[in-house]
Amino acid sequence: MLSREDNEILTRVGPGTPMGDLLRRYWIPACLSSEILEPDGAPVRVRLLGEDLVAFRDTSGQVGLIEEQCPHRGASLFYGRNEQCGLRCTYHGWKFDVTGQCVDQRSELHPFAHRIKITSYPIRESGGIVWTYMGPVESMTPFRDFGTDSLPAELAGANKEVIYCNWV
Repeated sequence: MLSREDNEILTRVGPGTPMGDLLRRYWIPACLSSEILEPDGAPVRVRLLGEDLVAFRDTSGQVGLIEEQCPHRGASLFYGRNEQCGLRCTYHGWKFDVTGQCVDQRSELHPFAHRIKITSYPIRESGGIVWTYMGPVESMTPFRDFGTDSLPAELAGANKEVIYCNWV
């Protein structure tokens, strides 16, 4: 039987925890490609390793996985408008691209968007799944093809099931 302290170390996966830091060094599934199929479609909430994120497909078809809270006033970007290669916060109009860079600030008299960047994670689509790497960039491993990269989309199928438990 594990002690309470050992159990906490083993099962907590938030940022800065031992297991959270370890699991972030692997490519993990974030959502299904079918959940964000159309460019400029509705964003999707994603909760991974204790972080609240938003996935979206921009106008050019690129997928972004960014933190959910807008840095301006903390409004949820899940309610944002996906338009013209970015996700626009509906509270004050700041817009973020798939890299998390603020690219427009409609509400500011003197825009400073170039200085604002929110957390974003690299992604890779393969086999109908959007995969992400949440660890340090310097330790990012190449994405491992599970045999689905070369398959036509109609031959690869993916589904998901939500199970409320810890990773162990």
